[in-house]
Amino acid sequence: MTDEVPVTVVPANEAAWQDLQAIFGDRGPGHRCQCQRYKLRPGEAFGRQPVEERAARLREQTNVGTPEGGTSGLLGYAGQVPVGWCSVEPRTRYEGLLRVYKVPWEGRHEDKSDDTVWAVTCLFVRAGYRRHGVSRVLAAAAVDHARRCGASALEAYPIDPEGVISEELHVGTRSVFADAGLTEIRQPTKRRRVMRLEFRDTEGAAR
Repeated sequence: MTDEVPVTVVPANEAAWQDLQAIFGDRGPGHRCQCQRYKLRPGEAFGRQPVEERAARLREQTNVGTPEGGTSGLLGYAGQVPVGWCSVEPRTRYEGLLRVYKVPWEGRHEDKSDDTVWAVTCLFVRAGYRRHGVSRVLAAAAVDHARRCGASALEAYPIDPEGVISEELHVGTRSVFADAGLTEIRQPTKRRRVMRLEFRDTEGAAR
């Protein structure tokens, strides 16, 4: 797909709400999650919350259709067709991620309150457009976006695709993020990785 129709990427606040929902579809894991897996508050669970509530939260988080507002995430387009979504923003905004122990925190001494470290928690490609390089375009765009926004580093937590079901691949794969310049720094579980790209050196100077 990327060979035939170039994929362009825009911040979510410059896109339309219906485009983001077209990517998730009207059924399946993307539709059910509405990219809230790492946004759930303490005590919340998908089973006790309607999809409409998660969608409303996502709409507020992304500021879709509000170019002058801040944004959470990126949308990819093949021509005029919305084909992919990437959740990328400061790591501190993922409340659920901060509560997870093993991935990504095991064996690391990280300041969880450091909002200069950004994270990619989701790469979701629309049905019919998968396995055509869209995720790689989105991952590269996430690197550029985080750097432009002043991030000190960007992290991702991909999965080894061997033997997993397709709906688990929303976190991306190691090779996708390696192509975008991230380096594996930990392997907290058999299948999960922690990957990172530094934008500043130890003295805070931009790289």
